[in-house]
Amino acid sequence: MSISNIPAAAPFGFSEYTDTNIGATADGIKGSSTVLTSVSINNTSNVAASYVKLYNVASGSVTVGSTVPDDVISVPANQTVTVIYQTAASPGKTFGTALSACCVTTGGTSGTTAPSSSVTATFSYI
Repeated sequence: MSISNIPAAAPFGFSEYTDTNIGATADGIKGSSTVLTSVSINNTSNVAASYVKLYNVASGSVTVGSTVPDDVISVPANQTVTVIYQTAASPGKTFGTALSACCVTTGGTSGTTAPSSSVTATFSYI
């Protein structure tokens, strides 16, 4: 597993967090309030769908399988999905407490099993 967090001065404190093997343990993407602008998920190594779950709580407060996610992104087998968060007023989806994420094989709240092969997820935020 490789995790990187790349801060950039422009635009406006933009950062990118990448986990090359996101799984069933919640990643702490940012431990304070943030605005998520996009998520790109590569599930091309798996023959089944994967689900990336986003939480508005610190990773230590997430119990995968019972903490209700704030968003669930379904990624079909052998595919890559990119979600751009944009509203009419401004870009991004606000996570007022923190931003945490995991990846499992079941959508919704339940599910604690990581995909059988690596899934890479890149989170862009301000």
